[in-house]
Amino acid sequence: MANFEIEESQSMRWVRVDLVDDDCRTERNALNHLKGSVTMTVPLPSLRAMWVSLFSDESILRPRYEGTGSVYLDSSLGGYHVFTITPGDRWILDTRCFWASDGEVNLRVHRESLTTAFFAGEGLLWYKTALSGDGQVVLTVDGPVEEVSLENDRLLVDGPYVVAHTAGIRLRMRRPAKTFWSAWLAGQARTFCYEGTGKLLLCPVPYWRRRMELERTDSQVAFS
Repeated sequence: MANFEIEESQSMRWVRVDLVDDDCRTERNALNHLKGSVTMTVPLPSLRAMWVSLFSDESILRPRYEGTGSVYLDSSLGGYHVFTITPGDRWILDTRCFWASDGEVNLRVHRESLTTAFFAGEGLLWYKTALSGDGQVVLTVDGPVEEVSLENDRLLVDGPYVVAHTAGIRLRMRRPAKTFWSAWLAGQARTFCYEGTGKLLLCPVPYWRRRMELERTDSQVAFS
C-alpha cells in the first residue's frame, strides 16, 4: 500500500505519498510535484457520476498515480488527517474533504435526504463522497481531528464540523431546544444532528492561521 506522510514547514502542511510499485488516487488539481518513475492517469467517470456532478460540488475526476516514487500534494494553512478503512467499513465524507487515498479504496456517491439537504442550506440534492474497501485515506481539514464513537446516541454540532462518519450514523437537521421559541432566543435555530451507532471524525477548531485566512476571505466576500 501507499505510504502517506504529513509534512510541515512555516505553518504550511502538505502530504507526501510514497509509492513502491503501487498506486494512489488524489483530488483533482492537488498535485504539486512528483519524483521517480510515477505516471498519472485519469479514469473516465461513469454516466451516473457525470449526472451527479451537475448537482454537486464534488469532483468526478480523481487522478491516479502509479509506479515507484514520491508524489507531493499542494500545501495548505489548514491540515490533513490520515485514517484507515478496513473491509466492511463504509465512510461518508463531508463535501470537499477528500484529498487522497490508496488505490484499493473505492469511491462512491452518497446522497443525503431532501429535507436534510434543504435545511442544511445545500439545496435539494446534496451529494457526498462515500468510501469503502481497504487502505488509507487522507482528508483535507481546517484543524486537528478527534474521533468520536456513538452507541445508539447522538451528537449535535453547530456547523459542518464532522468531516466524516460511518454509515451506521444518520445526519439530520434538528433544533437544539424543545421549542422554536427557546431555539430562537438562544440564537441556535438548527444544528447538525448525528444519530446512531458508529464513528465520527470531528474537527471543531481550526488552526489559527487557517482561521485568519477564512475570516479574511469572508470579509472580502462581504465587501465585494
